[in-house]
Amino acid sequence: MRRSRAARVILIAMVAFLGTALFRLQVLRGDENAIRAENNRLRPLAVPAPRGTIYDRSGRVVAENVPAFQVLVMPGGVRNQRALADSMDAQIERLQPVLNLTDGQIERARRRWQRQTHLPLVLLDDAPESAVAALAERRHQFPAVVVHPYAKRRYPAGEAIAHFIGYISEISEGELELPEFQGYEQGRFIGKAGLERQYEKRLGGTPGRRYLEIDANGRIQRWMPEETSLPPIPGRDLHLYLDLDLQEYIAKIFPREWEGSIAAIDPQTGGVLAYYSNPSYDPNLFIGGISTEEFRVLNEDPRIPLLDRVVASGQPAASTWKLAVAGMALDLGVITPEEYMPQPCTGGLSFQGRYARCHAVHGRQNLVESIKNSCNVYYYQVGIKIGLRRMLEHGARLGFGEPTGIDVPHERTPNWPDIDWWERNRGYSPAENEVMSLAIGQGPMTMTIIKLAHIYAALTAPGGKTPAPRLARESGAPADSAEFHTTARDRWHLEAGMRRVVAPGGTAARSRLPKWDFIGKTGTAQAPSGADHGWFVGTGAREPGAPPEIAVTMFLAHSLHGYTASGYVAEAINFYLARKYGEPFQMFATERMRTQMGLPVDWTGWSTPVVDPPMPQRSQDDAR
Repeated sequence: MRRSRAARVILIAMVAFLGTALFRLQVLRGDENAIRAENNRLRPLAVPAPRGTIYDRSGRVVAENVPAFQVLVMPGGVRNQRALADSMDAQIERLQPVLNLTDGQIERARRRWQRQTHLPLVLLDDAPESAVAALAERRHQFPAVVVHPYAKRRYPAGEAIAHFIGYISEISEGELELPEFQGYEQGRFIGKAGLERQYEKRLGGTPGRRYLEIDANGRIQRWMPEETSLPPIPGRDLHLYLDLDLQEYIAKIFPREWEGSIAAIDPQTGGVLAYYSNPSYDPNLFIGGISTEEFRVLNEDPRIPLLDRVVASGQPAASTWKLAVAGMALDLGVITPEEYMPQPCTGGLSFQGRYARCHAVHGRQNLVESIKNSCNVYYYQVGIKIGLRRMLEHGARLGFGEPTGIDVPHERTPNWPDIDWWERNRGYSPAENEVMSLAIGQGPMTMTIIKLAHIYAALTAPGGKTPAPRLARESGAPADSAEFHTTARDRWHLEAGMRRVVAPGGTAARSRLPKWDFIGKTGTAQAPSGADHGWFVGTGAREPGAPPEIAVTMFLAHSLHGYTASGYVAEAINFYLARKYGEPFQMFATERMRTQMGLPVDWTGWSTPVVDPPMPQRSQDDAR
């Protein structure tokens, strides 16, 4: 009797326990368990958002999206991580000969999947059509494999645009921790450099989500209905000031034997018309992840193709800097354009026990003649008139030590010293004669190509200022970051000197353009080793006296002299203005380039006298 009673108590207790558990599972936690079961049955697939298209000034496509396919492998219902990895390895081994996968591709796919093993393994990011067709034919053999369409990034101009456009690739674990990528998930592709990184929030859009129904073994049963999906939100388009035709023309004619770069700016808007660095690379290689071998080749190339020489490389500005020094002196009122320096050029100048040389004997020089001849002695005396401390302080006010603010994320800050630089770096207080080096673009100062282009655009623009350079029109209204308080008559003299640089007797003789007012300035900078570097800065307008319509700066490493670059700058300006005004375009229009290319030359233009526009009258606006 007692045993029967005890058995009944135990049975009632067990029923009560099971009933309570069943109530808790089905009633109290029913919704939670239903969601868990549903999640085990469904696999989410991120749907990449199509990135915004990037257009040049005339609507040509700079970056676009094209159809592509990912090959995904679904993880099975194995709970043990070791067994799950073995299961995935077995599937990959069967797929390798079908898809012609390399060991490197497989290893990279495994590494990515190991970060989140509950998600599908991305076996191929950009599957070739042959692979897609092979899988379609063997669909029944691979029930856990998905061919997933998406919008792939493509750069039609390739190497011509690499350094400013950047590229996209999968977000890294480190980048996921950055505040700017809050809300991003593993597996998402982002802009890694250039405009793609600068405007990631605009271009990137918002990914969507679709669901696959699978069984316990990870085999795909069906796509869930569209109404259960979250569609992606495409990124917004970006419109550039860039002239892609000019960009591609510059890339075509750029002399491959020299490392260097070239940048072209519209002085009226600050819009960047061209931006090219040599050597270059193909940004399409990075889409979907560059192979280890391809990256090794790029990274170990002694010519450093990954270096953006437009904004991330600084060099002494050499004699191109003389016009900036003249602009400072005119700003400060320590010289007038017509005056001659007290000491004629006899091949050098002594000051405070230092003798500094000139490259020739020029005699007495005024501003126009000093620009034409690039006379060091003239600018030594200008620098002495300004004074070292005042030059450093006024240069700082003009922003010589500040980046331009161009809308790429890797601009280097130029080097412009303060008065304590010598004490900090050399251990002595500077003598006043240090100003002689700075006056000719040497000493402790370096400029980027984009910075020098911006300074020249301001020097020759009406009002002596120009907006900060910008690639994208959507970047907002850029502030004026370079301004010289020069008068119209001052600028007339600066331009008259630059006009003579490309005329007979100038330092870039035989570089004149027959149809346009092409003016400029050479620079030759000493290199730590090897041949000297060459600079040329030029502007172009429809006719003398008209505001400059394009300002171009070119740097060629170890090219011996600035005149080496003058013909290429002339070519860029000739191409741009001919297309702008609908004039017939003649490739290699200067005597210098035609001789270099072995083409016939019309020598009558070689000796044509320089024609300056009428000098502006003095007015109250000219008063400083």
